[in-house]
Amino acid sequence: PRGTVSGCACVRVPAARSSALVAARVASSCPLKHPGSISSPVLAKANRITTGDDYKGVVRRGRRFVTPHFVTYVRSDPEAAASRGQGARFGFIVAKTVGGATQRNRVRRRLKAASYLMLDRVQPGVDVVIRALPDCSTASWETLRSELAESLARSANSSTSRRRESSS
Repeated sequence: PRGTVSGCACVRVPAARSSALVAARVASSCPLKHPGSISSPVLAKANRITTGDDYKGVVRRGRRFVTPHFVTYVRSDPEAAASRGQGARFGFIVAKTVGGATQRNRVRRRLKAASYLMLDRVQPGVDVVIRALPDCSTASWETLRSELAESLARSANSSTSRRRESSS
């Protein structure tokens, strides 16, 4: 039988038989220190892009920010945000070029966890799609988190500069 580990996706832990001891080791090694839980943080449904049309809209009409491990597409739509009544939404594209199913799912979980941490830094009404590049599966947690923070900061700076240009 294959060994499994249940726990946070923030840290790589070698697979072993599932047990309370293994889960405790995984939870204690998590840099996020999830209170009262050993699972990774979850984006609420209101903070996820769920339809193909929404993905297409963000990728085709959003602003693109490239980092070494992923491409971030950001689109701000204040009218849609007012009608939805929710905050920022995130979507993830992890293609087969990243690796097998296990690697792709790990990359997706790690990007979701990083996005959860950045949720308060993104304005309501902003849609963000993150497309993982092949090297994303080998990147460290700190690298993914810092690159996401950098691309979201660049998108916020570009949107405020565009607003200033249009108002003058």
